[in-house]
Amino acid sequence: MTGEVDRRPGIPRGERGATTVADRVVAKIASQVAREALSRFTESAGHVPPGRRTPHVTTAVRRAPERNAAGDGESAVNWQAVLGEVRMRITVELGYPSDIGAQCAAVRREVTDRIRTWAGMDVPDLAVSVERLHSVHSRHLDQERVR
Repeated sequence: MTGEVDRRPGIPRGERGATTVADRVVAKIASQVAREALSRFTESAGHVPPGRRTPHVTTAVRRAPERNAAGDGESAVNWQAVLGEVRMRITVELGYPSDIGAQCAAVRREVTDRIRTWAGMDVPDLAVSVERLHSVHSRHLDQERVR
């Protein structure tokens, strides 16, 4: 049985079409995954006001470089798995006191894994920054920030 590649030998691989994932799609996936990761930390989630729980994500997507399937030594699975790479910054608001390092590490780990699985992209650079800490003591005040 002949495949599509055999029927169209004159068209190079790079000119047959490509799958691309837009920046905003990657950002939405990352935001949802970060929200899920943070929701597992119950000691922190209770301190953050309801309107402040959505992480803000900034992304920069780069297409995967062309690869020569014949002769580069990579398996077909690796060749198909990576559509590009994305560099992103995720800004979160956390409750305080809580384990800030563990929460940031969980966000980093889960976002990296899910972007790889769902979007087929590598995440070589992922920065998680904490924009604001919400304390139990300052939650009942109408002030946004205590200085």
